Amino acid sequence: MRNALPGTRRLLITWAVLMGLTLVSMLSAQLGGEARLQALPLWSALLLLLSTGFKAHQVLMVYLNLRTSTAAWKGTFIGLAVVTLAVIGSGYVMARFAG
Repeated sequence: MRNALPGTRRLLITWAVLMGLTLVSMLSAQLGGEARLQALPLWSALLLLLSTGFKAHQVLMVYLNLRTSTAAWKGTFIGLAVVTLAVIGSGYVMARFAG
């Protein structure tokens, strides 16, 4: 890894972090115990959304290389990701507390 180019090294480190966060997401979804058909606890769903948000940010900045683009492009894509996560989170909260 020492001889890897700086760009390649960044990609490999980002990939490792994303894989670790995927494992965190998978494990937090399994923390419900025996009740497999019930909704996730609120803290577990929040952990999944935060992990997903960070992963989306990393993909946008590193793999799509938005860190070198203008603030307008960064803001647009990050804004869309935040809106998407907010819609998913609000849908979860509404389904969780409506019934």
